[in-house]
Amino acid sequence: MNTAQPIRDAKDLERFKQFYRKEEPNLRNDLLLTLGLNTALRVSDLLELRWRQVYDFEKGAFRVHIALVEQKTGKHTQIFINESILKALIVNKEALEQKAPVSLEQYLFRSQKGSRLSRVQAWRIIRKAAESCNISGVISPHSLRKTFGYYACKQGVRPALLMELFNHSSFEVTKRYLGIDQEDKDEVFRTICI
Repeated sequence: MNTAQPIRDAKDLERFKQFYRKEEPNLRNDLLLTLGLNTALRVSDLLELRWRQVYDFEKGAFRVHIALVEQKTGKHTQIFINESILKALIVNKEALEQKAPVSLEQYLFRSQKGSRLSRVQAWRIIRKAAESCNISGVISPHSLRKTFGYYACKQGVRPALLMELFNHSSFEVTKRYLGIDQEDKDEVFRTICI
């Protein structure tokens, strides 16, 4: 089955995160990985993000939250802009503004032609990083969302909260997202020694 998998191994994840920073520098692609891993947004929502959603042009400052209506669910959501996201946004905006001012309606992820990046292009960007880092399994744009859930779960985030963050209608869907395998189950029994 070709179901997207989270990136479980911390060393693999670190190499993956660094690929478009060090191995093959590309600020847009790095921002895509950073936002995908830190927001748990679906790729369809990521690709629709515009600069006005992350930057307050009147105040001349980055916003505290990304606010959007999710395409799949139609639900309003706000995502805190954490340190990793903010750092990537700052670097990206500064680089873009060396060529031309960033505009309100400009997509965060623009193609070379100036329109928004397509889902196929996003898939290629993510696959290239995964393959170059020798990460096994099915790694796709959805893997970024699942990786967020996997690490949030490992760090103790309550499953009910993850279900809410993902806007899932049932916990069964959230369980599949978390990608829990036998090794994870074994770790629970290894550490809970009563």
